[in-house]
Amino acid sequence: PEEQLSLADPEWSDVHVVTGALKLFFRELPEPLVPYRLFDPFIEAVKLPDPQKQVERVAELVQSLPPANYATLRYLLAHLCRVMEHVDVNRMTRQNIGIVFGPTLLRPEWEPGSLAVDMARQNQVVELLLAHFDHIFPA
Repeated sequence: PEEQLSLADPEWSDVHVVTGALKLFFRELPEPLVPYRLFDPFIEAVKLPDPQKQVERVAELVQSLPPANYATLRYLLAHLCRVMEHVDVNRMTRQNIGIVFGPTLLRPEWEPGSLAVDMARQNQVVELLLAHFDHIFPA
């Protein structure tokens, strides 16, 4: 029988439990929300020297996502933008959200030797998506 969950249960009142469950869901997907084939292009985009070109390239890559991935990423990032509005209470800066969600939403198919370097870039991708949300995900 399928297990029924109620978000009204006290165990879900801790925001860390809910966030942990959300991160675990995305981490356990057979393929990340940003498909493996787009990992390197996203990483290369944030390496571009011109910040405007970074945004343009990331916007192009986002447009190339499968429709379900695009819609899910847009919805999640819109929520994370709302989370950032309460930074004075939750301390969730753009950088902190990048650290938490970068490796979850965007990961290589094979773990490379330069894990720390890639992780920093993964975080930068999420930070850029949040910083330029309205441009990358036009209404």
